Amino acid sequence: MSGAAKVPGPPVVLSTSSVYPERTPDAFELAARLGYDGVEVMVYADPVSQDADVLRRLSDYHRLPIVSVHAPSLLLTQRVWGREPWEKLRRAKDLAERVGAGAVVLHPPFRWQREYVRGFEEGLAAMAEETDVIFAVENMYPLRAGGSEVVPYAPHWDPTALDVPHITLDLSHTAASGSDALIMATEMGSRLAHVHLADGTGSPAGPVPDEHLVPGRGGQPCAELLGLLPASRYPGAVVIEVKTNRAPTREERVADLAESLAFARKHLAQPGQG
Repeated sequence: MSGAAKVPGPPVVLSTSSVYPERTPDAFELAARLGYDGVEVMVYADPVSQDADVLRRLSDYHRLPIVSVHAPSLLLTQRVWGREPWEKLRRAKDLAERVGAGAVVLHPPFRWQREYVRGFEEGLAAMAEETDVIFAVENMYPLRAGGSEVVPYAPHWDPTALDVPHITLDLSHTAASGSDALIMATEMGSRLAHVHLADGTGSPAGPVPDEHLVPGRGGQPCAELLGLLPASRYPGAVVIEVKTNRAPTREERVADLAESLAFARKHLAQPGQG
């Protein structure tokens, strides 16, 4: 099976999280089979996702670069590489350097990580001076229940409000926060360094608003954003980060990943058009 034809502009890469519950090696195999331009490694409990030597072998075997590393910032990965957030980030940076990735994606601190919160912007700047790897802070979202709102992140869930030079824009998260993704991208300006392409309705049935739908299946301006990137000198990658864990069969999971790739390439080839 081959993917959509490549187009000039940002590479379209596959997040290894998009194949869950399959594992990291399966993501490389599917990315190569479908014609993706590279891989983003989500660091989680799978030992392969943490092992630079194995990841390099997978990259070489499938002839796919590892474009970025997603640090273990999720609640579900709080025990990966210990509980100290700066140590986790240092290890993500080291992994990125060893596999040749240019970016580390990370979330803003959780509110209860008080020391990490207090020194986040300054500490991130200091760490960035020690490496060529960039640290792209991802937009998150507040949680809403019963008419009340809980914000689990500090100093802010929206990195445009932070003093950080590089930002990841996630379109599933803009749906969850009720943000306008195009306005947010404009506010990021040259700080926009990484894109997580997914979709969302903003009103899922469950308690977690983060849907990560195949692009085009929700209400986010995925096509419009992609159309803006080629002319804006956007320097990063477009990373497909969708949830396929509910796909009834592997064939349907593969079809979702192929559809996501085709969507991205189609709209990157149509600058300024939705």
